[in-house]
Amino acid sequence: MFLEKFFSPPKETPIGSYKLEIVSLPEECDYDHYLPTEIRYIFSKYPEYKERIRTILAEGKAVGVRTILRTPKNVLQAIHAISLYSQHNYIITWLPALLRDKHLPHFANDDYLKAKQHNEDLDVAVSMILKDRLRFKMIVLIDEENIGIKPEEQQLMTELSEIIYPIAIDYSIFRVVADNAQERTHVAQAIIKALLFIGPVSHFLEKYISGLGKLFAASADDLIGEAAELTALRGSGFTWKELIKRSRILVPVFALATWGAFSVEGLLQSGKIVLAGVVFGVSAVALSITTAIQSIFMYQKNIKKLIAEEKVKPSTSLEMYKLAIKQDFTNPARLGLLFGATMAPVMGIIGAVTGVMHNGWVLALIGSTESLVAGLTVISANYFNEKRFARKLKKMIVS
Repeated sequence: MFLEKFFSPPKETPIGSYKLEIVSLPEECDYDHYLPTEIRYIFSKYPEYKERIRTILAEGKAVGVRTILRTPKNVLQAIHAISLYSQHNYIITWLPALLRDKHLPHFANDDYLKAKQHNEDLDVAVSMILKDRLRFKMIVLIDEENIGIKPEEQQLMTELSEIIYPIAIDYSIFRVVADNAQERTHVAQAIIKALLFIGPVSHFLEKYISGLGKLFAASADDLIGEAAELTALRGSGFTWKELIKRSRILVPVFALATWGAFSVEGLLQSGKIVLAGVVFGVSAVALSITTAIQSIFMYQKNIKKLIAEEKVKPSTSLEMYKLAIKQDFTNPARLGLLFGATMAPVMGIIGAVTGVMHNGWVLALIGSTESLVAGLTVISANYFNEKRFARKLKKMIVS
């Protein structure tokens, strides 16, 4: 139950979810620290609205800031359809411009046909995204004492919502991109749960057949990590045909990793402790590092297609690689897998130097470093993104 709380995806809803921060007493207007960030932004830019809001509050009404916490399912589906059938799995090249400036993505005739074959309409998808783009943050009036809302009060709420437009549009971009990434990590999160079985199995094998536990701890996690990688990329829209092509490199890499895991025991017995730790760590993440590099090249290949189709402006090779890396890492599971892969050799050295390389539980921990870090990244990504965006809002108020 405890793990389910962190790993289970949020319940799907067609309307999303939201929170409402309310100011209901006139005295609250004088305590900036306790006001919603958006109300503070209004007061800092247009101080004259403070008295107008104070008057409304004194009449038994409340002013609230409604914030969407989870993008509606139909909007995420619309984004996925455009990304998959028109934009070669990219989001960052068109979605922020659509949300901020209503700059429509370029659709070719083949895009419309491809989408129609899958019962999707690209124009309808764009309309759905645009319809909800300003609903992510709104100033609302609450009639707490049921005395009726006046037309001029409704007009005031409209004015206040227009004032926070810079905040609202920035938040809509942040929210949609973050939730789209979370949609593509659900299967990866489920696969990471399988790591709970690696520890006991590795411990059993290492106890009775020295060396076999090391092989299992290294290879099992690599295979699980690859499965998580494939599902994350598949969720981003890559076809199985594209993903299967990767096996031409992955198979020999996996064979070398297997040989490396078998070599660890001999290195330990010959006194090459640090080298044994490095070899085990690298063997455990060889597949993950290879797939991470491959996925970036896949996105880099797709940005070239977008340029050829005149959907993205021509750019230098360096800029294309930057776009590929940025798009790839919008998925927190992908970022976590790569970061964890760089930590595994260090973990291997620590395990070897401390003399615990015959403990199956430790072997599983070292071998599972990248997947464990990926899981933690997925869990914490939304929290840290929220904090980062909150800091950005505070800077907007100060400026």
